[in-house]
Amino acid sequence: MIGERTAQRTFFAPPRDREPAELYREIVAGSATASRTAFALEPHARISTNTYFGRFPASHWQRWTDVPRVTLRVRARGSGTLFLMASDSLGRERTVDSARVHSAELEYAELTAELNRFADGGGLWLEAATENRRLRIDDVRWLVPGPGRGHGAVVAMCTHNRPDECVATLRTLAADRECLDALDAVFVVDQGSDPAPVERAGLGGKLRHVRQPNLGGAGGFARGLSEATADGRRPHVVLMDDDIVLEPETVLRLIAYAELTVVPAIVGSQMLQLLHPHRLQVAAEYADLPRLRAGRPVPGAFQDVDLREHKLDLHVDGEYNAWWTCLVPPEVVESTGLPLPMFFQWDDIEYGLRARAAGHPSITLAGAGVWHADFWWKDWDDWPRYFSVRNGLIVAALHGGFDGTAAFLAGELTRYLVSMRYALAATLILAIEDFLRGPEVLADGGAQAVAAVRKLRLEHPETQLRPVSSAAQTRTVRSGPEPSRPGLVMAKRIAWHLLGKSHGEAAVSARDSDWWHVALFDRVVVTDPSQEGVKIRQRDRALASKLATEGAKVLLRFRKDAEDTAARYRAALPELTTKDRWQQRFNKS
Repeated sequence: MIGERTAQRTFFAPPRDREPAELYREIVAGSATASRTAFALEPHARISTNTYFGRFPASHWQRWTDVPRVTLRVRARGSGTLFLMASDSLGRERTVDSARVHSAELEYAELTAELNRFADGGGLWLEAATENRRLRIDDVRWLVPGPGRGHGAVVAMCTHNRPDECVATLRTLAADRECLDALDAVFVVDQGSDPAPVERAGLGGKLRHVRQPNLGGAGGFARGLSEATADGRRPHVVLMDDDIVLEPETVLRLIAYAELTVVPAIVGSQMLQLLHPHRLQVAAEYADLPRLRAGRPVPGAFQDVDLREHKLDLHVDGEYNAWWTCLVPPEVVESTGLPLPMFFQWDDIEYGLRARAAGHPSITLAGAGVWHADFWWKDWDDWPRYFSVRNGLIVAALHGGFDGTAAFLAGELTRYLVSMRYALAATLILAIEDFLRGPEVLADGGAQAVAAVRKLRLEHPETQLRPVSSAAQTRTVRSGPEPSRPGLVMAKRIAWHLLGKSHGEAAVSARDSDWWHVALFDRVVVTDPSQEGVKIRQRDRALASKLATEGAKVLLRFRKDAEDTAARYRAALPELTTKDRWQQRFNKS
């Protein structure tokens, strides 16, 4: 076939033993053994790759490319039958093509499927079965026609004081020779206090190690995009976190797909949970801008599902892609510019929304996944919350609006105060104040804001993580169900606090630490979501009154000045995201 290229390879085991093999293959009947690249079936056996990494995402290819068909090429030896299987948006299976293998030597078999019946969902996969003889298969590839755009590709990784994780991820990349050969370079933007020993990763002459002070994820990825596209170069840039567990096949799938989309598009990977590696975080995401909530599942998208049991592929498109591993084509950099200097959080969301406005959609590619730290095990009450609020307000100013935002922020502040999260309340107030300062708050890329919010939080003892034994002598009290009338319950809790009433002291698990439960007590020992320790919250009515007054004042300012401030951010956006302006930040730092 002229212009044929590999869209996807099929592996039968993960790159390391800690991730589930069930995400790659399933032994349906009989006995079989697998390595990463090969499968051997004993007589009377059947295997299937109707799995997360084993399926070909036919719906995504039909929806966003003009590729008319896909060819499954399998190298086999022995005797058996190969089946090319398909599913639809309801999960119903059908056989598309089949081929018999009878050979004592390795030979190739090809099966073909038209990409014409997957508009709403469905995928393709390989099954193989034996009768009286053994069958060995390997080098399984999905081939598609099309010249593509002809771009090269690079990886740009941002790292900060995670030398072991960084090198481990790079070594996984280097160990897949075909993946490394597909890359022109690997840029490591190192913002740590000590350089990571990336020369040990085995990348050879493709390594580009760039050192700079910490400008956050936005600064690291902006530097990677800038370096990769300097001097007229126009590669796809695969942005990558340093602390993921990488499936290198994902990198090749993103590149192959991005070469053939009908319009240049940001193509992102899905996040699998690191501590629960069989679970998908969310299939595709959007952000609720007025309520500053990122990572919402788009309608029809699956969230927190067990991929060993989940076989249904529906076509859903997100509004943006997170940057744990995400491909940005050169056309997007040329039309959209570089990220906003927001330091941390919401930079990927803002960039995706800005690119969409310039005609470049975001596509989250099914079957392209990496493992990333579980969000469920991270504490909401930490210094990054400042950036979540401040940057969320900036993104809402640029791409959404503030319909209901003031009331939402007032509700958040009240919930924090009644549940004795005084540091979180102070963090929220500072974030709103800094948003109202306007675009000059972004001048240094965020370094001063990090120092300020960390200093602020150190003033509050409930932020200190203590040993779990701190709760050993405190009675544990379970929470009741979520109230059906939360407004009325909130009024009752506030009245209790004003009257000085409470149920005294309690220990509360992370799952029971909702405001309506914690607010019943004067002192609470709360398990941290990380399960590594506890935090102690103590009622302080004077501090609560002070923060309530400060919060009311800043919210009144927000109601009055938010729209004018938003106009200032919109006016400053083009200049803040140019390569020249970013270069000034790199040089100053």
